[in-house]
This record gives sequence, C-alpha cells and structure tokens, in this order.
Amino acid sequence: MKLNSLRGRLRWMIVAMLLIVWVPLAIYSFTHTSAELEEMSDGRLAQAAHTISALIQRVGIQGLVGNEPLLASVQKKKVVQAAGDVPTWESEVGYQVFDKHGKLILGSANLLTLPASPSDRSSFLDLQKAHHIWRVYTYVDKTNDMVIRVAERYDTREAIIQTLWLEHGLPFLLGLPVLALLIGWSVTRGLRPLVALASALSSREPGSREPITLDHAPLELQPVLSALNEQLGRQEDALERERRFSADVAHELRTPLASIMLNLESALATDDLSEVHDSLAGAHQSVATLARRVEQLLALAKLEAGAAASAPVTIDLLAIAGDVIDELTPVISRRGVGLGFQPKGEPVLVKGYDAAFAAMMRNLLENALRHVPHGGQVQLAIEQNTHETTLDVIDDGPGIPPERRDAVFARFHRESSSHGEGYGLGLSIVQRAAGLHGASIELLDSPHGRGLRVRVAIPASSNAAPTPSDPRLWTQ
Repeated sequence: MKLNSLRGRLRWMIVAMLLIVWVPLAIYSFTHTSAELEEMSDGRLAQAAHTISALIQRVGIQGLVGNEPLLASVQKKKVVQAAGDVPTWESEVGYQVFDKHGKLILGSANLLTLPASPSDRSSFLDLQKAHHIWRVYTYVDKTNDMVIRVAERYDTREAIIQTLWLEHGLPFLLGLPVLALLIGWSVTRGLRPLVALASALSSREPGSREPITLDHAPLELQPVLSALNEQLGRQEDALERERRFSADVAHELRTPLASIMLNLESALATDDLSEVHDSLAGAHQSVATLARRVEQLLALAKLEAGAAASAPVTIDLLAIAGDVIDELTPVISRRGVGLGFQPKGEPVLVKGYDAAFAAMMRNLLENALRHVPHGGQVQLAIEQNTHETTLDVIDDGPGIPPERRDAVFARFHRESSSHGEGYGLGLSIVQRAAGLHGASIELLDSPHGRGLRVRVAIPASSNAAPTPSDPRLWTQ
C-alpha cells in the first residue's frame, strides 16, 4: 500500500500511534516491574535471614550443627529433589552464620569464599564472587549474638525478568504484524463508501441530473454527498446556460451576419457610388442591429448566470427610470411615441441589483415602444406602499389576447403586431430580473380600453427605508 494513499496513511498512522503509546508504557512497565522484583527479592532475603534467626533461637546453634539435613551443603550444580524431579536453584542462593567474634559457624558451601561485609548493622550489599555478583543481606541478630548473611545471585533475578518479559512481550511482538493486517482490513472496509462514491461518479451519465445516492451512507459522508449533489446541480445549470447561450448566439446572429455579408458583397460588386453608399448604409444598419442583439444576448446570459450574486444594495427606482428614459430618448423620438412618467416626489427605494432593474425597465419600455403605432402613448408608473412596490408599463397598442399571454415569456417569442426589429428576448430578460428579487409579473388589460398593462410587483421585503426626497419629472 502506497503511503500517499488514504488507506495506507490510516493504516500506518494507527500502527504508529499504537507504538507511540505502547513503547513508553512498556518501558515504564519494565522499570516498575524490575523495581518491584528487586524489592520483593530483597524482602525474601530478609525473610530468610529472620527465619534462620528464629530457627537458631528455637533449637540452638548446636542442634543445627548436629542436624545433617539442615546442614546439607549446596552443590555447585542444580540438585533434583526426590519427589517429582522438580529442579531447584540452590547453587544460586546461600547463607552464612557468624558468631559474635566473626567466626563462621554455619553456612552453605557456595558462599565459603564470599568477601566479608560490615557486621555492625543490618544492610543490603552487592558483592563480587568469581564471575558473579551476589545480592547479600546482612542481619545482625543481637538476641543470639550472631550475624546472619543471606545471598542470592543476580543472574537468578535477571532470568526471572527475562522469562517474565518473554511471556508477556513476545505475544505482542508476534501479534503486531497480525494487528497491522487487521487494521488494514478494517481501514479498507471503512473506506468502502468512498470507493462506492467514486464508482457512482465514474458511472454517472453526462448531463444527468439524478442525485448521487449511497445505501447506508455514513453520517460523515452525508454532508459531502449533499454538497456534491448541489455542486453537480449548479454545474449542470451552468452547462445548460452555456448550451442555450451558444444556441441563442447561433440562431440570433445568423440573420444580421448574412445581411452584412450581402450588403458588403453588393458594395464590392458595383462601381455605382450611390449603390455602394446604399449597401454600406445597409451594412452599417446590420452591424448596429448585430451589436444590439449581442447586447441583449449578453444581458440575458448574465442574468441567467446569476451575475447579481453579490449582496443587494439600496436602489432608487426613480433614478434608474430616469437613466433608462435618457438612454431611450433617440428611440422614442424616432418612433414618434409619447412617453409619460410622473414621479410623486419621494424616492422609491428597494434592495436589489441596479443592472437587473435597469434591464427590466429598458426591455419593458422597448417592448411597449415596439408595439404601439406612430403617435401612440406609453406610460411608466412606479408606486410604493407598505406591502409592495409596483412598476407599471402601459401602452395603447394592439395588446395581447389573454390566451397568448403566457407564451410571450418564452425565449425568442415575437407577436405578429410588433413593429421594428424585435428579438423575442425582452420579456424573458424581464422575467429573469424579476425572479432575482422575488417579484411577480402580470400581463393585464390596459385601462385605456386597448393595449397592454405589464405590472411588476416587488414584495415589501425588498423595500428600503426612504431618504430625503429628490423629485424628478420625465416626459416625452
């Protein structure tokens, strides 16, 4: 397993954590156990010395000297008891008894050459004899006027410690590789949901909007699945917008580009300056049409892509209306249409996006101007109350029958009564801009008896607190 894989990292991190915890515990346990063993062994030596003292006091030193079983000398090698053939370690332990003058009166043969030790006080001491170190306890028996020494070789204690650690440490050392394998298996099993997620992603059909689901998904993976499905949904929306925009561009730019090419070819094919002038004028008009169409396509694409995803700001709808009317003044003059707009003095403040509101008003007014005949009237009205802010565009054109009003919001839909160059995108842009602010759009009958009334109602949640009045009046 490579260390740069999640599975390998988890496996070795768990093993490393076990070792980091186990090694200090093992060192501490070894140190503590060794100290306890030393203390226990010293206690055993002291107990043996006191036992010998009690035995001497009971039977007397002469009784011990005359008792061969008690005086049995310890051999240089292990001796085997008669009962059960259990080995003893008498060559590694021994004792000595001295009288008050320091004369050895009783002892085991293996300690005959042990160096002398202080006999004025009871104490523990380490003494060297040949190749071995002996742990000696000297007990001053003032009751019997004797000094008793009991000794034990250190290698006996070391053998006990080694046996203890082999019995307790070896199984763990042998089980560590098995533990690593079990950890690896557990990690692999625990990461199965990630493998299933990768498989679901790799088998996902392009363009699919079906959410990714996993049976019995862990709690930790559920937020990832939710975020991933949300991100995939946004990605599909973005791709759909790109596809629609590409189709829009291919569809809407084909005609003006063809017109430009025809006019330029006509200008190149003739030597008549008047025809050349007419052809170039037609090409210029087609370029202007192309520029305007591109502008509308980009406006629609930006709105659909959520370009207004920044925080909403306080906007004065009257100021935006004034800018839009100034922009459309040449169009209004060319159409010969009257535009009425009478603000009531106080600014109309809402929370939103100025680009979206400007696109909304511009397209509503352009649509109205396109449908009214020469000499017609278009009226813009903006009002605000405690419940909502309304924006009304009223014209006296032919209007739209109620049964066809839902269809006009479709992209590239054009009514047969429209005049001039319309692209069928205006109300689609208006609908998208209204959606960004939670507003509703209604197509109603004009109060003038003929024509259309488009009403956009912005909910009160988008209203902002008013500022000092700045009355304006635009009429055309």
